[in-house]
Amino acid sequence: MTMVSFRVAEAEAEEAQRWAQSLGIDRSELLRRALAEHLTRLRTADEADRIGESPPTPEERSLAEISDWGPAEDWSDWADAAG
Repeated sequence: MTMVSFRVAEAEAEEAQRWAQSLGIDRSELLRRALAEHLTRLRTADEADRIGESPPTPEERSLAEISDWGPAEDWSDWADAAG
């Protein structure tokens, strides 16, 4: 692991400490998790942007055709079969 150090407002540091105590984890663990989740959101948004910029391949379009098929049979009348 690499050490990352940064400054935050006193109120944010106190709130982070309260949350960490409430969750039963170290403040460092709370901040690691928060950073990891935020980076995941950024990566996901970036990936969505890149996907939106390129047209779907024929293989990807074929999945859309399958989704249009709908269910093969209507099994809704079996909902009460278990009793």
